Amino acid sequence: MHLKGKVLITDEVHPILLKGLQELGLACDYKPSIQPGMVKAVIHQYRGLIINSKILVDQSMIDASHKLWFIGRLGSGLEIIDLNYAAEKGIDVLNSPEGNCNAVAEHALGMLLSLSNHLCRSNQEVRNKIWRREANRGFEIQGKKIGIIGFGHTGSTFAKKMESLGVEVLAYDKYKTNYATNFSHVKESSMAQIFETADFVSLHLPLTEETHYLANRAFFEKFKKPIVLINTSRGKVVQLEDLLEMLNEGKVIAAGLDVFENEKPATYSPEEAMLYETLFQLNQVVLSPHVAGWTVESKERLAFILIKKIKRSLNVRISSNRL
Repeated sequence: MHLKGKVLITDEVHPILLKGLQELGLACDYKPSIQPGMVKAVIHQYRGLIINSKILVDQSMIDASHKLWFIGRLGSGLEIIDLNYAAEKGIDVLNSPEGNCNAVAEHALGMLLSLSNHLCRSNQEVRNKIWRREANRGFEIQGKKIGIIGFGHTGSTFAKKMESLGVEVLAYDKYKTNYATNFSHVKESSMAQIFETADFVSLHLPLTEETHYLANRAFFEKFKKPIVLINTSRGKVVQLEDLLEMLNEGKVIAAGLDVFENEKPATYSPEEAMLYETLFQLNQVVLSPHVAGWTVESKERLAFILIKKIKRSLNVRISSNRL
């Protein structure tokens, strides 16, 4: 296969993606510092677009493109792309959730272990010469039950991590059946069962109209026991204001958050600034800047998987005379 055309790459990628595109005959404009507003002005030049999360590919962006063959998304989330309109225009949309699912699963596990052992709090206290052993007594996760909501690439990979730890997994996926047959420690469950018995809850969901603010006050109030919440999926799956109330009331005893409703602190409204300042003051939360899938290994794996899918997509186009 030797094609002619250019690909715009708007984020930092592993070199194997550049090499793979060039082997196809495609020239790469590698512009990881390009601003979103500039992309629309130049997108008409390109056959391919590689994005991570900063570029919104809405209808107006697609209309400006004219000749795109494909849009490649490094990672999983496709809510930033108008999928229906891209399909209508004959543009293939490809992502690579397999590439960072292990990284996300390890990060979620790290958050759970950190919270159960008060590691962030006790680390800071020891640095300040505060020695509180009893106040930092942790709890073990062995023998507990964890509700995993969303059993795709990351949810199922996280479930695998639980097996050796002696944790029973209650899995819920609205759009799947018979998905836990290969897991001896995983029970396909209803949300009602998770509400009734879960000690921990880990969210592994895409952001859709259906999942937007899924985890709100009504959601948390359905749990029979106080829970530990882990969210490494999308920030707007959790309503922060309601979560803060639940943390204050003890319905949620701890939370690990890698994602947030607003991930650009410079753009906080006064109301948002107050909410986040309240969150940042809590010592029963562990926070990270949307880096759960952001490892050295995942950077390469994401690129490797995406170039394979691009090659497959272009082969189909060639065989069907769609180039």
